[in-house]
Amino acid sequence: MTVTYTHEVANARLSGFSSLLVRWKGSVYKLFYKEFLIYTVLYTIVSILYRTCFHGSNKVYFEKLCLQFQSYTDLIPISFVLGFYVTLIVGRWWSQLEHLPFPDPLMLIIGANVHGADDRGKMVRRTLLRYVNIAQVLTYRCVSTAVYKRFPTMDHVVAAGIMTKSEYSLYESIKTENLKYWVPFVWFSNLLSKLRQEGRIYDDMTYKLILEELNTYRTHCGSLVNYDWISVPLVYTQVVTVAVYMFFVSTLLSRQYLDPTMNYTGHEVDLYVPIFTICQFFFYMGWLKVAEQLINPFGEDDDDFEVNWCIDRNLEISMLAVDQMYSKHPKMQRDLYWNIPNPDVPYTAASANHKVEPFMGSTFDMRLPKENVQIPENRMDLLKDINDSKVNNQ
Repeated sequence: MTVTYTHEVANARLSGFSSLLVRWKGSVYKLFYKEFLIYTVLYTIVSILYRTCFHGSNKVYFEKLCLQFQSYTDLIPISFVLGFYVTLIVGRWWSQLEHLPFPDPLMLIIGANVHGADDRGKMVRRTLLRYVNIAQVLTYRCVSTAVYKRFPTMDHVVAAGIMTKSEYSLYESIKTENLKYWVPFVWFSNLLSKLRQEGRIYDDMTYKLILEELNTYRTHCGSLVNYDWISVPLVYTQVVTVAVYMFFVSTLLSRQYLDPTMNYTGHEVDLYVPIFTICQFFFYMGWLKVAEQLINPFGEDDDDFEVNWCIDRNLEISMLAVDQMYSKHPKMQRDLYWNIPNPDVPYTAASANHKVEPFMGSTFDMRLPKENVQIPENRMDLLKDINDSKVNNQ
């Protein structure tokens, strides 16, 4: 999942993107090669029948049928329909990426403002972050097949140590027909209220800040559920899919090479292999398959989100931040540039060519004729005061 090639295109160079065309994992070839094989086989069968089996009036009728299909095939607005559809899907996909819940803001605020180095202080900080991670797992179980396969039942969540048995009992006691990913957020807010009363949170502003970050996190979880609930309208997906498939079904006839001796317009040469139709298949079918893959990034395709990794990462990082790293920081000491107003950070030989002079504005080196920049005589006294001030300061 999530095929990354960013490093390979960090610098523009000859054949930089071309080298990516030979990759298989995450490639467009992997998405539509089966459809391409079916299409080429059907096209070849039709071409062989025309060349070997059709004679006389049958051949003429087939040729007229191909010309008729050719006149109407290009009327299908395939580029227009696909373009809008893919734009919508990519925007939706990127928005879902931005709504993946990460507990980093919460863990920083809790680690700095939920005080207590004793066992209870340690326990409440870990519990708060565990509630956040429970909510994350419950949300992903609702929307991701990969996460559901990892945690097919709530017993698996308990066995993984993310939720305790007592929490599970309380969770199961809440009877509702709706999703219950919000329950850990209620636990979080209730526990936070008790901590404020205990004085482990020093002021109401901090208490409010933590609740605001919690609501932001909950909004991300709720957004993922909403994206899973409200899909791109089915009619739109159907229109695009039917348009693409009907276009290429019609090209089985409209793009056949006809007998050049019949002098049909556009059929002066017999190339046997429909090169440009194959290119169209690559572009249009690849476009459609990209949309099919991105429309739900919580599956198990090559470029779907690594949500199981997100669960592992978030649990580990959040617990480290509020437990082992609580109230700890490196010993303070004078840095290398102490009392140096203009530090000169060195460059390695490999990065020396990246050093540039500070940008001073596009008119910094602009020169004007001297007669055009003379200061009016009635303002010369101000200039004299400025020069006298400089001398006195020296």
